[in-house]
Amino acid sequence: MNPKSARESIAVTTKVVLPHETNTLGKLFGGALLAWMDEIAAVSSHRHCKEVAVTAAVNNVSFNNPIELGDIVTLEAKVSRAFKTSMEVIIDVSIEDRVTGIRRQCNQAIYTFVAINKEGKTMEIPELIPETDEEKRRFDSALRRRQLSLILAGKMKPSDATELKLLFER
Repeated sequence: MNPKSARESIAVTTKVVLPHETNTLGKLFGGALLAWMDEIAAVSSHRHCKEVAVTAAVNNVSFNNPIELGDIVTLEAKVSRAFKTSMEVIIDVSIEDRVTGIRRQCNQAIYTFVAINKEGKTMEIPELIPETDEEKRRFDSALRRRQLSLILAGKMKPSDATELKLLFER
């Protein structure tokens, strides 16, 4: 299987927050944002592996700033690391100022997707090759996040988490 550049997995969508997507304070429902992030992450993971990919986990969501009624919201998803059958996808969420057009990041999420075949079985996916400094940083930290998740799930012994141990040995 040929390795792929992280750039090949980029997926971007822009939305306008409508009244039916907000709470009584005029803020976007968190569940609506989660659905938008899941959808764009699915597109990104599909672009990486060219197979059906399903959500395996929502690893982290940061609701740092509220999103208001009428805001223009851009979601950008990119695979940060591919493992044997799963991939980590990072979704950056920004709001665009309607006057200046300047975007500011307001939220972020990290999802895990798994590629599956027609029988619903997991399948191997292409390796990911990070190129930019940010891609390399996200690639390296993805392994630490994965090891921590596996430890918390009881699927890895802490003593086997070599990347996590390196953080404490430095």
